[in-house]
Amino acid sequence: MDTLIPFDYATLRVVWWALLGALLIGFAVMDGFDLGVAALLPVVAKTDAERRVVINVVGPVWEGNQVWLITAGGAIFAAWPLLYAASFSGFYLAMMLALIALILRPVGFKYRSKMAGTRWRNTWDGVLCFSGVVASLVFGVAVGNIILGVPFTFDGNALRMVYQGHFYQLFTPFALLCGVLSVVMLAMHGAVLLAWRTEDPISSRARNWGRLGALLTLALFIAGGFWVAGGIGGHAITSAVDMQGPSDPMLKTVAVQTGAWMANYATWPLMWIAPILGVAGAVLVLLFLTLRANVLSFLASSVSIAGVILTVGFSLFPFLMPSSTNPKAGLTVWDASSSHMTLWIMVIAVVIFLPIVTIYTAWVYRVMRGKVTHESVGDTPNSY
Repeated sequence: MDTLIPFDYATLRVVWWALLGALLIGFAVMDGFDLGVAALLPVVAKTDAERRVVINVVGPVWEGNQVWLITAGGAIFAAWPLLYAASFSGFYLAMMLALIALILRPVGFKYRSKMAGTRWRNTWDGVLCFSGVVASLVFGVAVGNIILGVPFTFDGNALRMVYQGHFYQLFTPFALLCGVLSVVMLAMHGAVLLAWRTEDPISSRARNWGRLGALLTLALFIAGGFWVAGGIGGHAITSAVDMQGPSDPMLKTVAVQTGAWMANYATWPLMWIAPILGVAGAVLVLLFLTLRANVLSFLASSVSIAGVILTVGFSLFPFLMPSSTNPKAGLTVWDASSSHMTLWIMVIAVVIFLPIVTIYTAWVYRVMRGKVTHESVGDTPNSY
């Protein structure tokens, strides 16, 4: 059957590595501003009426945006089963914390306006802020731990994953830096959306917080880059690599070397475009917010987020999830994928359904275009 597939196994593995990156960027850009808006809710909106405006900016679209996360999880399950098993087992408690935060978000949206009491609404506003900060933090901490290496190995010939760490071990200084970077980056993204979709005084406050978020994103991203280059041991495959071979991570040998995560930039200099986009996007957010160029600010913020995520992916390639306790057990593009046929069938599904989802999403955002105001919220019976 494999002879009927027009792409070889190695090519499809790289294609699904790229598609996984695209899905993660899609989630960070589309659902990231929902998390950022929730995190900023107490500081950009001072009255109940203002908070209703802020909530109704993202209220009609957050469910569709979260589909990117669900799709990314499904893609990991189908295309990278070893990665799915290792990550969802090793990060179980952290993912439960993120899941609780994501569950509380819709509950906060739905229940906040059920009663008019000040204490009731303030409580749910706090819940929404908690959901935005905690989910963003956990996602960033998870990425930081992947860069550091996750303490897992495989038991025997059955490839049973054995996680050798604990929950508190996830919160190391570098991982926390990545977590804080995630929070301020998504807060920046949420702020530029509010600056675009609301009127003063909410818009002015959001613009100020967006500039602060851009500055912090810039500083933390650069600091993290120097930390990775000079103080963190990266992983390098030292044995021959069979790109068409079976998905068995224990067949290779791996060395841990300081600065190894920077090796790809010397091999493929075009990869430098990723960190450049991460830095340039944040700088342009500062500029465009000052000039009140709201649409350009949002595009620049999206570019910065994409650049940050691409930087992680390019630095780790071909690793998907390195192991800190047994480096040879680290999962790579070449030894953690599903079968050749499975990857091809999934590509066909993407070609069919991705354009449909993209067109529908574009139509929804066209319908929801325009600024959200006190008047529009009051005139709409379905508003939050």
